[in-house]
Amino acid sequence: MSNKKHYRRVFKSDHLSSYDLEDFLESGVLLEFTIKEVKQYEMDQNKKGGVSVAGKTISANIAYFVEDIKPLVLNATNSSILSSMAGSAFVDDWKNIPVELYILKNIRFGKETVNGVRIKETPPKQLNEQDLRLLKGKISTITSNSELNVFYSKLSTKEKTNKEVLQYLKEKQIDLKQV
Repeated sequence: MSNKKHYRRVFKSDHLSSYDLEDFLESGVLLEFTIKEVKQYEMDQNKKGGVSVAGKTISANIAYFVEDIKPLVLNATNSSILSSMAGSAFVDDWKNIPVELYILKNIRFGKETVNGVRIKETPPKQLNEQDLRLLKGKISTITSNSELNVFYSKLSTKEKTNKEVLQYLKEKQIDLKQV
């Protein structure tokens, strides 16, 4: 990553933006995450409630992730995609959904042209049996906790959130403690 300073760095945001995705890509992070839950914030007619986004209080659906990243304000397009992926129009049902994000360039936002965060309409590829066998074989060759930690840090999001992989890692950690 370059030591140059991007102009957007000084604009603090509590929510995920295309700038954050650019940072992830520069760091080699796959843009695959798991939506833990979506919360809906509504303002009433007295302008009470809602959620603060970019200094304004608005009604919005906000996606929170399993991974340690900022939440995503869902626009109508992303909300519609999640609704299809979850098989439900109710945000209460939008839980534990694997997604892949991407940057959509040149979106008209009022009078400006900006980049935006979009959810791909197809979920990220899940691990198949061969992938799981390969990972289990690699985990079986690990001989120390530090090696296990390094291995874990290099896993993709879909590998880190896969129940079988997590079970293999847990079993290996237990084995290493007994040595």
